[in-house]
Amino acid sequence: MDDADRRMLRELVTDARLSVRTLAERLHISRANAYARLDRLQSSGVITGFTARFAPERAGLATTAYVSVNIEQNTWRTVSAELAELPYVESIALLASEFDVLVLVHAPDNATLRSLVLERVQAIPGVLATRTWLAFEEIRGKGPFAQ
Repeated sequence: MDDADRRMLRELVTDARLSVRTLAERLHISRANAYARLDRLQSSGVITGFTARFAPERAGLATTAYVSVNIEQNTWRTVSAELAELPYVESIALLASEFDVLVLVHAPDNATLRSLVLERVQAIPGVLATRTWLAFEEIRGKGPFAQ
């Protein structure tokens, strides 16, 4: 990745809806170069997709929690695959910590969160224990490619 690639990522992180024409203009490169760079960043796996950021509470997801999960040894792949299929799960991270996995959840309410953790997460084969932390407020950083 060179400086133009990093600038392209910065622009796309700020607004993933930019047209290639606008992207090329902002980077002061040709459209053909912009298309080629974008294609290369996607095919190499640097860009994995385009999404919209949203405010969970405004989308009806008023409860935010981090759920730590302890798992049996060598079950990460199967446990993480099952966690990824659950509703309200935003991210899943394998950790080097006192617990093995950290799951970020945005749910409509505490009752839904409770059901998700006690009935769905704890029922996954390989899950040994969970611990849940409610988040009162979330603040997102600018990220690594912010200006």
